[in-house]
Amino acid sequence: MTQAAYAAPNQAPPPILEVRGGRKNFGAVHALRGVDLVARAGEVTALVGDNGAGKSTMIKCIAGIYGFDAGEVLFQGEPVNITDPAEANAMGIEVVYQDLALCDNLDIVHNMFLGRELKKGIQLDEQAMEARAAEVLASLSVRTVRSIRQHVASLSGGQRQTVAIARAVLWNSKLVILDEPTAALGVAQTEQVLQLVRRLADAGLAVVLVSHNMNDVFEVADAINVLYLGQTAAQVRTKDSSRSEVIELITSGSANGNAAAPALSKTTPTANGSNPA
Repeated sequence: MTQAAYAAPNQAPPPILEVRGGRKNFGAVHALRGVDLVARAGEVTALVGDNGAGKSTMIKCIAGIYGFDAGEVLFQGEPVNITDPAEANAMGIEVVYQDLALCDNLDIVHNMFLGRELKKGIQLDEQAMEARAAEVLASLSVRTVRSIRQHVASLSGGQRQTVAIARAVLWNSKLVILDEPTAALGVAQTEQVLQLVRRLADAGLAVVLVSHNMNDVFEVADAINVLYLGQTAAQVRTKDSSRSEVIELITSGSANGNAAAPALSKTTPTANGSNPA
């Protein structure tokens, strides 16, 4: 595996999202000091790194919660400046965070449309929402849910994750970012969620999978982006890498004793910061 410029596969689809030299400071703390990312339609890109490497900050910048202080973001080949989450959603960027943001006292349909309910006049269009929710779940081959009108409180961890992911693709999404989707799941539920992640990519979406689990990463990811202390250590094709090489990049920022270079650009890091989020 090399840490040279990321080589796209032959006849690869154009990137949905590109981040080039992204930087984010919080006062004197340099949380992101030159990060790069390519997410392609029909592919799962794993975003990995140790605690404090900058994964959470990076996805929040992409989602418009923070915004990058410097660097370039391209969405479907066009430069963009994402200033808030609503703008990111309108572009087709959806994020499923670890807490899932589901309401236990609401059913699956109302959770999927939470905050973006369909209306008929001044009333909720329950029939349209139910039909659309059922359509999306069916398109993702979700068969573990007994009824789309059951309350989320009655669902297992894997089923709750499925509902959160289905909500993310409900809105004509182009890029879905999943933050540790299997962290709290058992073996069987993890396998169900990973199959769902793969189906998202097979349906043509670009998927970014944030994970610490190398088994999950190597099972579903087409590419792996490694962050180390707020920088991109490498972005590689999964088939061209090994677990040991990726783990070495995560823990030291280099592989085979060679210093890691930013994978997609030649940005020069700023002065060292500490504790990137």
